[in-house]
Amino acid sequence: MTPRAPQYETRLARDASEVAAAQRLRYEVFVVELGGGGAGVDHDLRLETDRFDPFFDHLLLIDHAAAGGPAVVGTYRVMPGERAAAAGGFYSANEYDLSPLLASGRRLLELGRSCLHRDYRGGAAMAHLWGALAHYVLSRGIEVLFGVASFHGTDVAALVQPLSYLHHAHLAPADIRARALPGHYQRMDLLPAEAIDRRQAMLATPALIKAYLRLGGFVGDGAFVDHAFNTTDICLILDIARMTPRQREMYARQRP
Repeated sequence: MTPRAPQYETRLARDASEVAAAQRLRYEVFVVELGGGGAGVDHDLRLETDRFDPFFDHLLLIDHAAAGGPAVVGTYRVMPGERAAAAGGFYSANEYDLSPLLASGRRLLELGRSCLHRDYRGGAAMAHLWGALAHYVLSRGIEVLFGVASFHGTDVAALVQPLSYLHHAHLAPADIRARALPGHYQRMDLLPAEAIDRRQAMLATPALIKAYLRLGGFVGDGAFVDHAFNTTDICLILDIARMTPRQREMYARQRP
């Protein structure tokens, strides 16, 4: 039997049950697949949550042709900067000093918890999710996007090439450069620029991070090793005003 082609819909979660569907997908990806944990993991209900979830919008990718009926197969959570005070700050502030971003006076959007169901990776699913994100950003006049993105695992020695490449080739300008918090700061310039194998570095870099780089994204200063989540995190920053005309066109094409 020929598998059914996905029938995608992208939109924001409308109620608690749809947010729970996103949290259930996050559990399957971040906890079951990647071995993450933390205080917000509910193993009985198979949900990955945290205290910030009520303040974020939850972007959903729904496949209406999924076996068993419509299913959330991708998610992204996004929080405009004006909600940060009510949330007690940005999630990323647990790992990074965001002072330059906060002082910029720009319209900020924090991103996080991006994931796809394993059966939907490597195809058009991520493009649909990014298209919805682009629409969200452009319709709200967002100027700077930022958030924590992760490499799987906490062995920094295994990440020498990609971390060094990101530091030397994509370090954010000083006026928007977040920095890993003292006590957790992990240098990323582990190799001199001339010793980096760019091909090896890019092969070791997750697809989501590479997508931001293609759009002109930057990284903050230093990595954050998150043992609870079994990841090595970097801060990604995308300044719309610094995108080239080609990158702007590429980003605008993501709109549905």
